Amino acid sequence: MEVQCAIRDLAAYALHRGLIREEDIIWTVNRIADTIGLKEITFPREDVVLRARVFSDSEIHNGEELEETLQALTGYASSMGLVDWNSPAEWERFSARLMGLVTPPPREVVGRFQKKYAQSPKDATDYLYQLSYDTNYMHRSRMSRDMRWTVFTSYGDLDITINLTKPEKDPADIAKAAQEKPSGYPKCLLCKENEGFAGGPGHPARQNLRMVPVDLAGTRYAMQYSPYQYYTEHCIVLNKKHVPMKINKDTFLRLLDFVRQYPHYFLGSNADLPIVGGSILSHDHFQGGRYEFSMAKAPVERHFSMPGFSDISCGIVKWPMSAIRLSGEHPEEIASLADFIASAWRFYSDRSVQIYAETDGTRHNTVTPIARKRGSQYELDLVLRNNNTSPERPEGIFHPRRSLHHIKKENIGLIEVMGLAILPGRLKEELSMVRNAILDRQDLHAIPEIAKHADWVDEFLPNYNAIDEGSIDAILKKEVGLAFLHVLEDAGVFKRTKEGRRAFERFLLSMDAEIEK
Repeated sequence: MEVQCAIRDLAAYALHRGLIREEDIIWTVNRIADTIGLKEITFPREDVVLRARVFSDSEIHNGEELEETLQALTGYASSMGLVDWNSPAEWERFSARLMGLVTPPPREVVGRFQKKYAQSPKDATDYLYQLSYDTNYMHRSRMSRDMRWTVFTSYGDLDITINLTKPEKDPADIAKAAQEKPSGYPKCLLCKENEGFAGGPGHPARQNLRMVPVDLAGTRYAMQYSPYQYYTEHCIVLNKKHVPMKINKDTFLRLLDFVRQYPHYFLGSNADLPIVGGSILSHDHFQGGRYEFSMAKAPVERHFSMPGFSDISCGIVKWPMSAIRLSGEHPEEIASLADFIASAWRFYSDRSVQIYAETDGTRHNTVTPIARKRGSQYELDLVLRNNNTSPERPEGIFHPRRSLHHIKKENIGLIEVMGLAILPGRLKEELSMVRNAILDRQDLHAIPEIAKHADWVDEFLPNYNAIDEGSIDAILKKEVGLAFLHVLEDAGVFKRTKEGRRAFERFLLSMDAEIEK
């Protein structure tokens, strides 16, 4: 009887959320039954309609009831020998397969999206975002378990998250993956061919993934939402061709064209080099969404002008990383100036601050660009990046120092650059153990599971007169946030010191910039 109820509930959920219509009920129920190996349905069609009417908003919001329904259906399929009982990955793929049965086909999704876009861009993205939730492509129940808080700094509030679904990656593995030749089908997790893909070992199922086409400055892209949702309406805009990341004038034009079409969203790109780039460098893609990061709120602390670009406002952003902000009403001019600056930076060296454009024929300089629109003004931030290494800093001269790896070891990509820390899920349990050890006055060096945090704790403990049950959680959150601030400072090519500011000026002057006194 439980499996019959689960089939009814999944069909009712789909009906309630508008994924199917009443005319689809019998067809949907039969497809679910066939997928899990059930031969007979014992409830009438009307039961699905009645159940759909009594779904509450709370049941839909937290996603727990849907998860329970999918677990019951997958459990039955496992009892029929269709799913390996002991394989969480197989359970995950089968759940996506079940949701794919009630997810509208791409043609219907695209049609609805385009019809809503004709009303307003926001209506269109609202639709696609809600659909991605309703089809369980973005797991509500898992996201609700992520830890999130903000920490005030001299640069504004930094957003801190501990993500429980994203695996922690080693920068060396990311660099290696960028060099590997694509194999298999789809070629990577960002390929358009993932839409509806059944998945397999090492590749998640995507039957419930839906994308919509987006033309960016004459190049075909597709937009979807990220299953991890690091921030509000976190979307991914991916090239329909499997081509590597590349930062050039076309990149800037595409970013600016996107915010022209979707002015309520920002869009940015990871850098196109290992260490300073994101986790997938083999496929051209951008990330955006409806969220204002601390970097976007940061003011310009010093203005400068560039010959030949009098209509563009230029400035150095008050930010722990080295960022230039360009703004104006004409995206083509902004893209041209951005290309000029990025090209100049690509070949720029200053050994006094350990900046080398290349070593042994290997390029090191690039930028992380972020576009947004404010009224009639287009805004483009260029964050200067360098991925050179040294014997003392083998992970990267402008990568977090090793003493910070207990908090953040991964590449500092686009999202971190803008002020949101994506910290590994292991920290949830580790910080809980650190908390208890501090309260019990234990020596962290003697506890293997958290010894990596011992030096950090020894450093900040003397700053507090008293630490107790009432203050420990706030203190740990603050210190994690300050550690992330140091991560960003390490990633800055021109440090926030007198020497660093002068070095930044030298770069601007090398382009004949006129710096405001």
